Amino acid sequence: MQRPITAYIDLAALSHNLTMARHYAPKSKIMAVIKANAYGHGLRHTADALRNADAFALLELEAAIALRDAGFRHPILLLEGFFSTQELALLEKYNLSTVVHHYEQVAMLAKCKHHKLNLFLKINTGMNRLGFTPKQFPTVYNALSNNPAVSHISLMTHFATADGAFDNLRFKQQIQIFNQITQNNLNPLSSANSAAIIRYPQVHQDWVRPGLMLYGASPFETHTGTDFKLKPAMTLTSKIIAIQHLKTGDTVGYGGSFQAEKPMRVGIVACGYGDGYPRHAPTGTPVLVNSQVCRLIGKISMDMLAVDLTESNDTHIDSPVTLWGNGLPVEKIAREAGTISYELLCSLPTRVKIVTMNNQSDHQYFTRACLD
Repeated sequence: MQRPITAYIDLAALSHNLTMARHYAPKSKIMAVIKANAYGHGLRHTADALRNADAFALLELEAAIALRDAGFRHPILLLEGFFSTQELALLEKYNLSTVVHHYEQVAMLAKCKHHKLNLFLKINTGMNRLGFTPKQFPTVYNALSNNPAVSHISLMTHFATADGAFDNLRFKQQIQIFNQITQNNLNPLSSANSAAIIRYPQVHQDWVRPGLMLYGASPFETHTGTDFKLKPAMTLTSKIIAIQHLKTGDTVGYGGSFQAEKPMRVGIVACGYGDGYPRHAPTGTPVLVNSQVCRLIGKISMDMLAVDLTESNDTHIDSPVTLWGNGLPVEKIAREAGTISYELLCSLPTRVKIVTMNNQSDHQYFTRACLD
């Protein structure tokens, strides 16, 4: 018998959120970020729901090739670039664009003059992960511009604090650096992630790169996606599989960390950290049972968690449970657990069943193998 835990993926919500990205950045082209199996939502059907995007961006070469084999003809950008000259041949074969961010990639391109590749040259303006420093940029740009293997160059950077306090100093410094480097350059520009798309129209430029907002979640710690008219694309659900009646002083779960202060009715939900639910979610974290807000109690185990049903008399075994998504923003669960919504959405294991849906109907069932 299959466990009742299911992640519903709302394809209409994905399409709606893409429309909202265009609303926030109407003069820019949209490069939809679908890395990490589309933030856990499933690559193929997510790409199909976002088919109206102008381009896709991801990390995995194999995933990009899978999209090409599935018939997607959009520009596709590899955000971490390539790692060998053998991969360069595949980039050309499958018409894939690539980020260039270190000297070894420039050297590999110099040895492969017969290729014709579209590049996004990454500038490190203060994130200090990937990219060339402003001092390095002129030499690298000239080398790539004069390389017959390169057919087109765009310039990009990535913001470290666009989701922080409005107009924070570090963000302003990154904008200033990028503007100084690119002010006399006619190449297409790209810098805005989801937070910058929503908050900073002055950095929308030629390409914007929405990620989290496409999946209906907010990039800002103090907001949820609904504050920006986004719709949750993933709803993680399960059911009550047992009910326990506790006496005063009884404990729940490993370590007995929760002790009943009065007689209680407790529901056991088929969902645990083995299903991607955050292990450190504390007592009091909201859970929807029969559309009623209940509180999580005790420690999360690998396969189960417990909820307080004392005030929910109409709940029973098989009552539906929502862990996050429609009606319960994933941002709230992440905040309670001391993490971020990105991590929760990306952490679904293979044992969680995926169901795609359009406008809350027309369910289509997939095994996780279909999503790769």
